[in-house]
Amino acid sequence: MRIAALLRDRCKPKNCSLECIKYCPRVRAGDETITIGEDGKPVIAENLCVGCGICVHKCPFDAIKIIGLAEALDRDLIHQFGKNGFRLFRLPYPREGVCVGILGPNGIGKTTAVKILSGQLIPNLGDYDSEASWDKVLDYFSGTELYEHFKYIASNEFESVIKPQYVDKLPKVMKGKIGDILKKIDTTDRFDDIIAELGLEKILDKEISDGTLSGGELQLTAIAAALIKDVDLYFFDEPSSYLDIHQRIKVARIIKKLSESKKVMVVEHDLAVLDLLCDTVHLVYGDEGAYGVVTQPRTVRHAINTYLSGYLKEENIRFGEKIEFFAHPPKQRQDMEILITYGKLIKKFESFTLEVKNGVLRKGEIIGVVGPNAIGKTTFVKMLAGVVKPTEGKIEYNLKVSYKPQYISPSYDGTVRSFLEWKSQSLFTSPFYQAEILKPFQLQHLFDKNVNTLSGGELQRVAIAHALVQEADIYLIDEPSAYLDSEQRMITSRTIRRIIEKTGKSAMIVDHDVYFIDMISDGLIVFDGTPGKYGVAEGPFSLHEGMNRFLKQVDITFRRDEETHRPRVNKPGSYMDRKQREEGEYYYSL
Repeated sequence: MRIAALLRDRCKPKNCSLECIKYCPRVRAGDETITIGEDGKPVIAENLCVGCGICVHKCPFDAIKIIGLAEALDRDLIHQFGKNGFRLFRLPYPREGVCVGILGPNGIGKTTAVKILSGQLIPNLGDYDSEASWDKVLDYFSGTELYEHFKYIASNEFESVIKPQYVDKLPKVMKGKIGDILKKIDTTDRFDDIIAELGLEKILDKEISDGTLSGGELQLTAIAAALIKDVDLYFFDEPSSYLDIHQRIKVARIIKKLSESKKVMVVEHDLAVLDLLCDTVHLVYGDEGAYGVVTQPRTVRHAINTYLSGYLKEENIRFGEKIEFFAHPPKQRQDMEILITYGKLIKKFESFTLEVKNGVLRKGEIIGVVGPNAIGKTTFVKMLAGVVKPTEGKIEYNLKVSYKPQYISPSYDGTVRSFLEWKSQSLFTSPFYQAEILKPFQLQHLFDKNVNTLSGGELQRVAIAHALVQEADIYLIDEPSAYLDSEQRMITSRTIRRIIEKTGKSAMIVDHDVYFIDMISDGLIVFDGTPGKYGVAEGPFSLHEGMNRFLKQVDITFRRDEETHRPRVNKPGSYMDRKQREEGEYYYSL
């Protein structure tokens, strides 16, 4: 089975010589293998295509993909977005009493699957020229696990709710006080319980549209808006974004409890949270913009380990690179050259005080920064960057600092290419940066997009690349994993690590993803205190000591998976949890 996909957002026939038609051997032989459609863009006849791949290589915009798939998938086609459009094969199964996870890269059909299962989109089963109908869907799924599910949707006896991915857009589309909004949609009579469980008491009187809510507060509000409805199926799309690890664990346990009596599905890229939250997981593999294939459900451990291996043993398909977790041998910090020495620092705001204990940052190391939200991590990074001045104490150094902020606002009006040429010329002139940043972040495919139209993940990659390409002594990067899928997070951690090791510079990374911090950090600065009132920062510690201190605060223990050595959250009260607490080892290093 061969599919031809045209990435319409990349295709620009007015800016090329139609190389796809010009060089196609079948067209030159007289066949109409590639023609021009009504919109002026090429249409590829898959039944005539011989799969030579010449059009793929000749297209100056990488807009064509010719892909060979197993013939068996032909009968599993669920939805196709027009001729040469994206195709989704198979669907995940929602099940009552089971929390079902969906894991895979961005752009390969997870959102399409969610829309179909929630009844927002009627699948056309590949027949994109005919009108889709639930009768056809019921005939197709007759005798399968999904038949009853679609039967209820078709008869309008089914309700679902979706917690959206991009919660930072909520202030633009909603108005009113948080408490009033949630009370208006409450169909569970559990308003007080849900508010208490999520800790939203302090923001009930805040206006959602005035822009004062943090990303974490918006995320918790969106989760509450889903939980407060009594429906048949709950979808949570990236419920951990903007939440600290305390909140991630709390939310995971709340959603897990909900799944005991309801159908719950979760799309999550924080693998530690996915591991704790889900019972079974459907992997999704494919090619961005071309096709996506949903696999059969696996137990959560098997699914994550398969994902990290990049190989589906049962299907004999290699879908990605193997991701490995290695021990970080503690660097001999005392032998490393000092970059920054800072004494005790205090920053006072009207209702919050941050105290930073003295520390030393050294050349060639990456320091992770961990702690709850609203505890002063970003303020500390801004003090080091010179954006915020301390109330007491001084930071005296003459260093170049490159800073990637936590919240990225796409205010630049122009293309990604013009933005990077203006801000980061080295990306285009330096072979080193082209190989180490441009290629792994796949920025060349974004060049002609307008910056203010980028998705959250695309904008994040551009912002990180812009920070890394600056000539600096230290790179301060705040929450680089936000809106990146699991694969992009691993690529980002490896890319930052390679840049730091090869240039001999230093970096400080603020993030809440334990996998990300584990892969990237040499040491940790740990924040503690009372969120919103008082924060204190200590360190840097070694990675092991820092994680041990931090996880003791959070009151959870991590073990290492025997097969992949990835960090895994121990279930409270389990044998490993009790054993590690007795030993004082909240975090097992390799």
